[in-house]
Amino acid sequence: MQPQNNNKKQGGNAYTFSPTILREYDIRGQIGKNLSEDDAYALGRAFGTFVANRCDSNERVKVCVGYDGRDSSPGLADALARGLMSTGARVKNVGLGPTPMLYFAVKDMMADAGIMVTGSHNPPDYNGFKMMLQSEPVFGEMIQEIGRLSASGNLKDGEGTSETLDITENYITRLLKDFEAQKHPMKIAWDAGNGAAGEIMKRLTDKLPGEHYLLYEDIDGNFPNHHPDPTVDKNLVDIIKVVKEKGCDMGIAFDGDGDRIGVVDEQGNVLRCDILLTLYARSIIEDMPKAPIVGDVKCSQSMFEEIARMGGTPVMWKTGHSLIKDKMKELNAPLGGELSGHIFFADKYYGFDDGLYCAIRLMNEVAERGKKLSELTSHLNNLHNTPEVRFEVDEDIKFDIVPKVYENLKPRESDDLKINDIDGIRVSTADGWWLLRPSNTQNVLVARAESNSAEGLERLKDMAITEVKKLGYSLDFSEG
Repeated sequence: MQPQNNNKKQGGNAYTFSPTILREYDIRGQIGKNLSEDDAYALGRAFGTFVANRCDSNERVKVCVGYDGRDSSPGLADALARGLMSTGARVKNVGLGPTPMLYFAVKDMMADAGIMVTGSHNPPDYNGFKMMLQSEPVFGEMIQEIGRLSASGNLKDGEGTSETLDITENYITRLLKDFEAQKHPMKIAWDAGNGAAGEIMKRLTDKLPGEHYLLYEDIDGNFPNHHPDPTVDKNLVDIIKVVKEKGCDMGIAFDGDGDRIGVVDEQGNVLRCDILLTLYARSIIEDMPKAPIVGDVKCSQSMFEEIARMGGTPVMWKTGHSLIKDKMKELNAPLGGELSGHIFFADKYYGFDDGLYCAIRLMNEVAERGKKLSELTSHLNNLHNTPEVRFEVDEDIKFDIVPKVYENLKPRESDDLKINDIDGIRVSTADGWWLLRPSNTQNVLVARAESNSAEGLERLKDMAITEVKKLGYSLDFSEG
């Protein structure tokens, strides 16, 4: 059992979650501090009620449950399932695996909903829940509604059922369905970072042509080799080494729950995911001219410009996997993504983020074009930019800082300085742009800057650093 939380109010069926764990697009907290098996059970009760209230059918709702490789995940998943069953739900346990396997289960089984127990790329003592309905993500106001349902105690009661299913082979078969590079065997390095994608990665590569070098495929929630976040360059050091030593065509890495991808080319250069998104967009636009392609506010300006040049319709939107999915659904967009590595295919696939599926589509692109990965991206990778830079701030004031920066800059807005406040602030000058926004998953602010010159990038970074320093915080772009 996990330690009992002391900051929860309980009475009858009512249960109040710590407000800090009810985030914009998932529920996430720290084990023993603000997240426990009590929370998981209460979430099962509330989510089961939430889903039943939204379903027109009189049949008991069907909810899929999966979990990642963290030590706390099996216990949380069990408590979650018990909570769901107490509302009368039919629970389908798909077990240990990556988040996209849970998403696939919901689609494949035509379930009403699904919940994945995962802490994604957070430290080992964190965990959480990603939720979805059959046709849409659960985020924002929906998560707050689930919290209010739990606190009200107005919950459904029933006798549900639980069934354990092994869908791994079905999932792998679906991943391979869109693989088109059978006649182009490649040499690829893969790094699961000891995350939940490890076992599926191994079984998938066993079925692929070519040579495959696997790193850290054993699932271990303590992440003994490196942190499972492929957007941080230091976590790619090992795979870059293998790519160079073995002469690989590319290196592919995944985050802790396998819904994000990181890529290095055959020279060992890191390819940011806005560059990947642009690469993927080419084939889709060829088949679907003027198609809307959605990217988040952290993506390169060159990505949006290149999508337009190729005949697509670039759309800048808010950061967050659920928010991008929702925007794609609104626009009927066949492709979307964000700098953090969430990339969503809705042309042939289901529209959810799946790092393993992204790997399949990347192999297709390289095979179809008949060029090296570096050659396919050289015209896109010529700007001077920083990776995502995160710096810690107190959770309680995280959302207050960016509005203050905006207030300080607003009087200076002109033709030479423009501010986009769709998500945080993206400040554009003649040199390029810089971004500052609060993370919805960690107690950090995220920054990035991009320019067409090294000197311009330094001016943009200095400007961002100065504005943050006015509020008593220190921003260091060298920590990206």
